[in-house]
Amino acid sequence: MKSKSAQKVKLTSYDDLFGTSESVSGEAVTSVPVSQLHPFKGHPFRVADDAKMQETVESVKQHGVLVPGIVRPYPDGGYEIISGHRRRRACELAGIKEMPVIIRDLDDDAATVIMVDANLQREDILPSEKAKAYKMKYEAMKHQGSKGEKFTADVVGEAAGESGRTVQRYIRLAELVPELLEYVDVKKISLVIGEMLSYLKVEEQSWLVDAVANSGVFPSKAQAERLKEESKAGKLTEAGIYAVLVKKESGKASVTISAKKLSDYFPPAYTKERMERVIFQLLEEWKQNGGKGESCNGEDTV
Repeated sequence: MKSKSAQKVKLTSYDDLFGTSESVSGEAVTSVPVSQLHPFKGHPFRVADDAKMQETVESVKQHGVLVPGIVRPYPDGGYEIISGHRRRRACELAGIKEMPVIIRDLDDDAATVIMVDANLQREDILPSEKAKAYKMKYEAMKHQGSKGEKFTADVVGEAAGESGRTVQRYIRLAELVPELLEYVDVKKISLVIGEMLSYLKVEEQSWLVDAVANSGVFPSKAQAERLKEESKAGKLTEAGIYAVLVKKESGKASVTISAKKLSDYFPPAYTKERMERVIFQLLEEWKQNGGKGESCNGEDTV
């Protein structure tokens, strides 16, 4: 016979697998066809066929779905999942045709809050998922009547045990282009730096993505702050981003070339920004070529 402590551990494991802390006390549980369950609109969390999903599949095969999902009527028929996306996928992979659910009549804002809170208890949530989820919950709570940005952010973070300031940082991450947001996910860019970069315009962020890809250098906190300030002042250029990253990487020597010397190599119509862009592009090509290219007198040439 299994000990009570062993049973308790097993049940906790199931709850972790299904990722929900929703109480089902006093509500009717109904079995509905898996084919009638539709994902929540804009669902920000991954439903990956990974090792954890396989564990869930095996558990569902042996014990069924122990914790019902939460759904609401879907406009085109069937039901929209509020909590239970992973359970639905597990049923699908396990060949189970029906899944137990609790049907609730919820508006968009209430459904969004429940959907986010039910998933934030998981341990493997990416910053990008938190960013999108917190933004969805934040906007939903504002619609529900919460007043004041700080107050709302504090309330948004309560369910996950995070401060309002941290929530605000994650919400800012949602303004990053996908490539930069992925860098935050893989820890190439920190949350604080990501927040600073989120204030750059979309085009400026795209320039930064290209600069990072070409140079292999990620901005430090100081460089991110500088990029943010230059963007706010309307002075940030593509060449300027390269200049910030190159300065970070080398930082050993300062080279100044007079405008008079540069004018010998560029058409009169070229602006300062355009000349800088050409120079950095040529330097990048030289770097990728292994720094090869020297003149007969031993001086490096571009």
